[in-house]
Amino acid sequence: MKVLIAGAGRLGTQIAQVLSAARNDVTLVERDDGRLSELDGMPQVRLLPGDASEPGLLARAGTRTADVLIAATGRDEDNLVISLLAKQRFGVARVAARVNDAENAWLFDRRWGVDVAVPAATPLVSLIEEATGTTDTVALLRLSKAGVEVIETAITAESRAAGRALGEISLPAGTVIATVVRDGRPTVPGPEVRLRPGDELLLVSHEATEQEIHAAFQ
Repeated sequence: MKVLIAGAGRLGTQIAQVLSAARNDVTLVERDDGRLSELDGMPQVRLLPGDASEPGLLARAGTRTADVLIAATGRDEDNLVISLLAKQRFGVARVAARVNDAENAWLFDRRWGVDVAVPAATPLVSLIEEATGTTDTVALLRLSKAGVEVIETAITAESRAAGRALGEISLPAGTVIATVVRDGRPTVPGPEVRLRPGDELLLVSHEATEQEIHAAFQ
């Protein structure tokens, strides 16, 4: 599946990492060069600088051949413009848009090209299911033909992984770390990243149980 995501905030980045881990073709568009620099080196995700509300940028991003577009910026007006362009100009089959302000929810409908309007507080996996039209999370997150699971774990002061670098932690077989969220911002999970209390980890696994993954960190 070819997915275009507009907005590289916490939400857009997490969606990109989960979908790319499931071997989808993912492009993440962000107009803040500083934010893109923070994400440089994100595996399996194409990072594209620019404003997704500009038709020329959407054309360069390959919107015309995208299966799904997710407008996940922090501005409702931008998400509406991006959605309308994606649907009306580029014919994207499925367009999902994040609703940041509940008072604007009535605008997010097919008149603006929005197939799925998703409130900002929607849990990550539910949002991905809604955006992609997949109702079975296991079917969505599939590596080759093996079902995978997305598992979250949080680091506390009592966690055995607190203060340790990711490269020092033995993960269960078939498990990869998709992202580390620190102070509300996702980071690229390189082996040198040292975990701190308050960090949240998003992992993808096709072999380990949730208990085995938690045991590696807690």
